[in-house]
Amino acid sequence: MGDFFKWSRVWEYFPKILSKFPITLEIVLGSFAIGLVLGSIIALIKINKIPVLCQLGSIYISYIRGTPILVQLFIAYYGIPVFVNSVLHIDVNGWDKMVYVYMAYGFNQAGFLAEIIRGAIISVDAVQTEAGYSVGMTGAQTFFRIVLPQATRIALPPMGTTFITLFRSTALAYMLGIMDIMGKAKNLGVTTFHTLEGYVDATIIFVITSIILEQIFNLLNKRLDYGKGRVVKQRKEVAAK
Repeated sequence: MGDFFKWSRVWEYFPKILSKFPITLEIVLGSFAIGLVLGSIIALIKINKIPVLCQLGSIYISYIRGTPILVQLFIAYYGIPVFVNSVLHIDVNGWDKMVYVYMAYGFNQAGFLAEIIRGAIISVDAVQTEAGYSVGMTGAQTFFRIVLPQATRIALPPMGTTFITLFRSTALAYMLGIMDIMGKAKNLGVTTFHTLEGYVDATIIFVITSIILEQIFNLLNKRLDYGKGRVVKQRKEVAAK
């Protein structure tokens, strides 16, 4: 391949690109936290069918699910300053670009997590709630002690998938000038005129991290299985005999 691609440059660029991994991780964790809080609020609004807010929540989820994250990034970066300036008369043009990245990815995650959380909560049998009330628990006690633990176990697998998808989608944050993994790979390509090696490094980092995250969530799922997987396996073995 001549000078077009060299493995020596791959090894040379790798530490430089890997040094930006904390920034990517910061984006993922911060955005997921925002999405989890906002998504929980939207989920509770939809479960309780609060007038107007419930309809607005459905529209919001449809928008998030129906538009690419890249579009949402640009709308957050260019639209929020205009909106805040025109409505609140506050100049936010000096805000750090990371703020808009957090907003874009956080709002994006809220749209997906809201439905995951809502689905997990309503999938818990109503008998469980009635049992809590029958022993004198309040609504809050029933939710936090009975419903929430079961809903968490149900929601964890799709949440894990969403988290890993978020990690991969942060590769677009460099479009706003963020110097994360992809931003550093792009920067090295521009300065050295050798782009492929940097993208190979980024691919390696994303693949390895995704595999590690998958294993972590699989382990968490097994820990929260409460032995149900083992019971199902035993039943299958008995039925096969």
